[in-house]
Amino acid sequence: MKREIVFDSSTAILLAKIQLLNILTEKLSIIFPETVKEETTKKKDSFDSKMISKLIDENKIKILKADKSKVNKIIKDFNIEMGEAEALELARQKKCAVATDDGPSIKICRIFGIKFITAMHFLIQFYENGLLKKDIALEKLKMLERYARYDYDIIKDAKKRIEGE
Repeated sequence: MKREIVFDSSTAILLAKIQLLNILTEKLSIIFPETVKEETTKKKDSFDSKMISKLIDENKIKILKADKSKVNKIIKDFNIEMGEAEALELARQKKCAVATDDGPSIKICRIFGIKFITAMHFLIQFYENGLLKKDIALEKLKMLERYARYDYDIIKDAKKRIEGE
């Protein structure tokens, strides 16, 4: 049985943009809360939206409903958006990790003791596990640098890890 992981919109979109989400569906059981499905598929003409819609249609991404009262409490307590709150609640309920690149969500993961993984972590793990060659990993790193809001030091560290310095 594949390990489960709940995604929020930011990480799902980033991984779709750099074309790693489709590969991840082969390795992990990916779960989207309902709001994340809506947020990631609303731009019908974008590449990432089409990729995500296709993976959902092929049942490679499961859509689950989060407990609304618990989600509303997270929103009230931490002042975050619905998609992030649903992802955190589902991860807590399923006792699994959450894929997030959202700063406030990462802080909440630390408070709740939820494991989290970012798009950058996935990229580095793919490279270190031999699923991506160095030149492809570096190209995807450039794409992440363009699409995401990573700190310069995080990009620099990832580049060092991929280049083997």
